[in-house]
Amino acid sequence: MDLNRLSVNTATLGEVPIKEAVDLLARAQVPAIGPWRHDLGPVGATGAARLIRDAGLQVSGLCRGGFFTKDQYGNRGDNHRAVDEALEIGAKCLVVVSGGLLQGSKSLPFSHEAIRNGLALLLDYARPLGMPIAIEPLHPMYAADRCAINTLGHALELCDGLGPGIGVAIDAYHLWWDRNLAQDIEKAGKQQLITAYHVCDWLVPTQHLLLDRGLMGEGVIDLKNLSQMVGGAGYSGFVEVEIFSERLWSKPPERIVQEVMDAFTFYV
Repeated sequence: MDLNRLSVNTATLGEVPIKEAVDLLARAQVPAIGPWRHDLGPVGATGAARLIRDAGLQVSGLCRGGFFTKDQYGNRGDNHRAVDEALEIGAKCLVVVSGGLLQGSKSLPFSHEAIRNGLALLLDYARPLGMPIAIEPLHPMYAADRCAINTLGHALELCDGLGPGIGVAIDAYHLWWDRNLAQDIEKAGKQQLITAYHVCDWLVPTQHLLLDRGLMGEGVIDLKNLSQMVGGAGYSGFVEVEIFSERLWSKPPERIVQEVMDAFTFYV
């Protein structure tokens, strides 16, 4: 993969402050960054926007909004703030994670309906402002507490009928296992709904369900094939490396960035 398409998600760098992360990526000539909202906190969205702009970086996306099952209002206040922050930093999209089961319920259908309603409300706010929303399906292990949308096919169903301004974020870690992934990527491409693409690798054995992701090439995901499918479906935007890994975070940030760049070149 061409390094001109590389974006590094701030989670990949661990607890590195946003200013240090921006400086580090700029020195390494990485063209884009994908911040998490909590990483903006020390300087705020306005301060982060200035840092990113002055460093000459682009923003592949902001993580994250969503969690529509949190309350009866679809987590409206926080999601509006997320849209505003994404606009402030010049993000190409706001990535949203749906949320899991409704509190006190074991009904996935009820949760799915609440998620659709929450997305509709969010789009009412984001669409006039021109901020694209990207639904990110997560692995089924997160269905109960973080994300009840677990396949690309289900995310595409949600996009149907919601109108313009919504798309999908394809994350290799969460979707590589799905036997329908190829046909759903093709469908997403035909509908021009691929808004973001995230990569890392699935290690075997996995030691932790959140904090043991691998650098590209370290695990079992056929990333080259997946990237070819996503590219073949028409996506030509940034490819965001998002790795939650205590093992990786134990290394100096400069080394993390170099290893990410090397792996991105050879395995994506």
